[in-house]
Amino acid sequence: MDRLDNTVRPYAWGSPTAIPRLLGVEPTGEPQAEMWMGAHPGAPSRTERGTLVDVIGAGPERELGTEAVAKFGPRLPFLLKILAAGAPLSLQVHPDLEQAKEGYADEERRGVPIDAPHRNYKDANHKPELICALTEFDGLCGFRDPVQAADLLAGLGVDSLKPYVDLLHAHPEDAALREVLTAILGAEREEMARTVAEATAACTRLGGDYAPYADLAHHYPGDPGVIAAMLLNHVRLQPGEALFLGAGIPHAYLNGLGVEIMANSDNVLRCGLTPKHVDVPELLRIVRFEASDPGVLRPEASSDGEEVYETPIDEFRLSRYVLPEGADPHDLTLDTPQILLCTAGSVRAGEHELSPGRSVFVPAGEKAEVSGAGTVFRATVIV
Repeated sequence: MDRLDNTVRPYAWGSPTAIPRLLGVEPTGEPQAEMWMGAHPGAPSRTERGTLVDVIGAGPERELGTEAVAKFGPRLPFLLKILAAGAPLSLQVHPDLEQAKEGYADEERRGVPIDAPHRNYKDANHKPELICALTEFDGLCGFRDPVQAADLLAGLGVDSLKPYVDLLHAHPEDAALREVLTAILGAEREEMARTVAEATAACTRLGGDYAPYADLAHHYPGDPGVIAAMLLNHVRLQPGEALFLGAGIPHAYLNGLGVEIMANSDNVLRCGLTPKHVDVPELLRIVRFEASDPGVLRPEASSDGEEVYETPIDEFRLSRYVLPEGADPHDLTLDTPQILLCTAGSVRAGEHELSPGRSVFVPAGEKAEVSGAGTVFRATVIV
């Protein structure tokens, strides 16, 4: 079992205080957005044996187990994070596995540099993800019913939004959503900036259900993503609740602290709320234009105290244990690799004392016993 030393990424949207507060350290004054736990080459966790990339590379079957290597290859197939959103992230979607393979192969064939700002596919993998709230957590997830989206837009009383309202009423569900998002992203920039400014003033005046969009516009004035965001479900998670985000589902995290797990990929197609590249044709190819309930997940408890967040993905499985004072130790030994993350209290994992924000990597088959009083998240795979 290896104690992990993890990198915190200072993205501009990060909270300057949430991760330091969890870790019990002084803020640096800079935004601290994500703490990565895993073997992603961009910021692998460090151990006394070397980086987790090096450790796994030196003995994949020893570290991951034969079944995991046979199914996923000689790499850790998930990336675990603590995510702290102090400002909204970009509105985005992720491709499915086939789309990622096709997109990556196409950009490789065309010689698009891997670090080019207009590159869409950094790898050939999909990126399903799950976010579990540690604090109250706001996000956008999936399309609203078109009639509900039309009512929200109409309620602003902005004349230039009326064509979108009419389209949402006039066409079948998927066609209406496609036409309106295409129109929003394809609008002339100055004209759209005026529309966003008028919509922002209305959102600020009306408050209530419109307040999140006024905040978006504060961070991204004139961005068409402010209007696109109104097509999506607004979700407020309470601590312990989660969202699963599958391929093609438009989403954005707005604010809050959470534990995030995803397939080990960096493929993102952006819709707005960003100064970065937006490839509208490719985005429209990937987005699933269907209204859906955001599907808030609550963990399902088993007899041994494990609370599991069920998803249709094999690359990761996230669960948690809430350990009461004086409880017997829990045996968490598995034939698959694990990362154990403490988020509250004080927990002992093997020989390691874990305070909030501290984590360990457990190789496949290695004895893993936890005790103490606190909350432990377990990340592993399904083989």
